[in-house]
Amino acid sequence: MVSIEHGIPATKADGDPRRVSDKRIAILQSAYIPWKGYFDIIGSVDIFVVYDDVQYPQKSHWHNRNLIKTQHGPKWLTVPVSKADGSFQNIDALQLPLPFLDKHWQSIANAYARAPYYKTFGPKLEALYKAAAAFTHLSELNRHFLTTLASHLGFDTQFVLSRELAAGGAKTDRLLGICRELGATSYLSGPAARAYLETDKFDAANVQVEWMDYSGYPTYPQLHGSFDPAVSVIDLLFNVGDNARDFMKAPLPRT
Repeated sequence: MVSIEHGIPATKADGDPRRVSDKRIAILQSAYIPWKGYFDIIGSVDIFVVYDDVQYPQKSHWHNRNLIKTQHGPKWLTVPVSKADGSFQNIDALQLPLPFLDKHWQSIANAYARAPYYKTFGPKLEALYKAAAAFTHLSELNRHFLTTLASHLGFDTQFVLSRELAAGGAKTDRLLGICRELGATSYLSGPAARAYLETDKFDAANVQVEWMDYSGYPTYPQLHGSFDPAVSVIDLLFNVGDNARDFMKAPLPRT
């Protein structure tokens, strides 16, 4: 097991250390316009598996909300979801019952109208919000923003849906099964999984477990007071534009 710093194993030399035959994957539940660390995982792997055929938490979580900075302080943008009271539903089964996209976009536009890159990034994000009106489920909405924002950041990672894979089991067994089905040589995980991931099973299957390190991010110029690292990646794009990758850890594409 190794720790990932700046998108590559910290024990390796500069540059991408992987062989042509290596394949690194990550498996995460989708999130709504998530922070830059989430996109760093996307940009550090060959295949990103959207793991949404699992149970949705009983309370609002990052799956359906995120933070932006405003002149009045941090503001939650929460996606309303429809689920039966007391029922257990998978993330990809949650429907979007109420119109909210225009309200979210207006909150974003008001918060970032004076940002350095509002005139260039703003129209692109507004177009994403208008296109999102076609979606009826939370997972579809999240994938729409994840794939498009990842592309905007310059990542060419392949996205795969867990529900389209044959791997079964629970927790570690299913994660490992997905890795094996996709031919992974390494699995990049967020640090929270240290509490439950059975890494010995990955070792036995010759799949190297790597841990994402979220420490040491540089600050960047922000609007509205002191620096807040835990806001949506759109804050980064509004404030630094095409220089966003300078403030992230995923390796830059080779030229």
